[in-house]
Amino acid sequence: MPEEQSQTIMAVDELQAIVQRCQILEEADFKGEDFNLFQVAGQKCLEDGYAAQLLEVIQNEKNKVIIKNMGWNLISPLVRCIFMYKQEDDKREHCLKILDQLAELCNPKELFLSLLEQIEQTSGEQVCQTVMLLLQPLQTVLLKLQNKKAYSVGLSLAMIMNQLTPLPVPYTKQQIEEDKLGLCQCCNAVVDFAKPFVNELVKNMEKSSEYNDMELKEELLKFCMKSLKYPLLTAQLEQLEGIEEHPFRHFATEIVDILWDIKELIPLVFLRHKDRSPHWENQEFAEMEQKNSADSLACLSYLIFVQHLGIACFPVVFSPSYLLQCNMTHIEVLLKRTEESMLSKGLDLFESCLLRMEDDSLLHQYLEFRTFINVPQDLVKVMTLCPIEHLRKKSLNILQLFIDKFDAEGKYTLFRCLLKTSNHAGVEGYIIKNIKDQIHSSLTACDNVWFTGHHLISLLDLVLMLPEGAETDLLQHSDRIMASLNLLRYLVIKDCESDNQTGVWTTLPKIERNFLKPLHVGLNMSKAHYEAEIKNKKENRKEAHSSNTVCSVTVGGEKMPAMTTEMQLQVLHSALFTFDLIESVLARVEELIEVKIKAVMDEHS
Repeated sequence: MPEEQSQTIMAVDELQAIVQRCQILEEADFKGEDFNLFQVAGQKCLEDGYAAQLLEVIQNEKNKVIIKNMGWNLISPLVRCIFMYKQEDDKREHCLKILDQLAELCNPKELFLSLLEQIEQTSGEQVCQTVMLLLQPLQTVLLKLQNKKAYSVGLSLAMIMNQLTPLPVPYTKQQIEEDKLGLCQCCNAVVDFAKPFVNELVKNMEKSSEYNDMELKEELLKFCMKSLKYPLLTAQLEQLEGIEEHPFRHFATEIVDILWDIKELIPLVFLRHKDRSPHWENQEFAEMEQKNSADSLACLSYLIFVQHLGIACFPVVFSPSYLLQCNMTHIEVLLKRTEESMLSKGLDLFESCLLRMEDDSLLHQYLEFRTFINVPQDLVKVMTLCPIEHLRKKSLNILQLFIDKFDAEGKYTLFRCLLKTSNHAGVEGYIIKNIKDQIHSSLTACDNVWFTGHHLISLLDLVLMLPEGAETDLLQHSDRIMASLNLLRYLVIKDCESDNQTGVWTTLPKIERNFLKPLHVGLNMSKAHYEAEIKNKKENRKEAHSSNTVCSVTVGGEKMPAMTTEMQLQVLHSALFTFDLIESVLARVEELIEVKIKAVMDEHS
């Protein structure tokens, strides 16, 4: 007989011997040595391919008590063997049947701990495979538990989610279709795993309106909150062409359904659950819990108000402005993130809330809420700092949408705020153009006290000035300066000195002192400086051996790509062109002022 076959038969014989000895013992008489011998012999049978013989032993009615007490020890080697065999291998089928039998026969408490330990020890590419393999036996065991059932369900869901969280979430259509690590499939399997416990809770709540066993409800709520943060906050949830049932949309729908079933959906959206966060002595833990909760709630609002999951459950009684107010905290959370998936969710949620509203309908009092001031500032950061072009463009469109929704006083207050806080000439130029549009509307369509008279003069003090006087970097602030000059030109043309509706003629001396004169001085200094630089570069070029001499330029602490002398000259000429443009508009404004003043003087003479 070959030695290998002899060893295998010995392993089966050893198992049979241990089983026969234990059959005659009482349950209480099992010793630690019996457990060890059973585990070693069972593991040897599995590793040597004798799963069929092991299955026979487990199915034997005489061994019921032995399996109940010792079977849980086989979970670890059993899982290893299942992954070792190919899908169609008979031996793998035998191993899967053993797993089902253990779930039915073993002591639920011991098997529960063994299954959780197996999930906890898995890592990397095997996480989803292991979780999906063990979900059914774990569910079977949990349904049998009598004591600490809610705690055990919560522990299982928390362990599973903790193991899944480090895995990358498929984002593109190709990644979702490939589902390389099995995360899409696994997430939906976890929801199916949780359903019997949701149904049990719902059944108990229906039986009694005073049902107050909150533990299972809290554990299911924690699972939903974790699922909202991962994977749903990161996932791409738009319907994708060619994918009939988007796995993450399906998962999101199931999570929203669970929240509705356990009567937590509306309280989460509108009441924030401020009192439901656990109290942590450690401040760091408390802040982390608060941040996780904020991320989850932001994702939930996105699912409801953008993807319209569960929206049919909501009573149609909330005004658009109230919905915006409720969502501003969530929008702020999302706009502070840098990841594309989260930023785009924040922009979509903001846009969705604004599109529900009529123009000019949002009362200025809403700007007393902190978030109504913070969110447009965050939007400006996305517009100016985000490296993703389509998100920058979208944020600009949404800023305009936000401005359009406010009443006149709201627009006025928002303009003042953004002029003071944006610190970006392009944004300031954009706001100044908006101010011009509001003045035009006030002069031509309706008399508006916020964009005429003393209110406008106060606003013009912020607009028609140079941040650092004549020393201001005119190139850096060119967008703002051009917008300011265009606004002033418009005011001088549109508002006669005799009418002076805007008050611009009253404040003209101040405008000349704070804006026009310093701008003249600044232009002269800047042009002289850049002309001298051009002269130097041309002289240096003549002295150099080649016009392709390369130098490096540092801008804002960042080293820019190397530039030849020709490239540097192009940049300097471009700057001079900008100064000439500013100078020509400035000259036109001053000419208009002079003509208007002369016309008035001629009238009076």
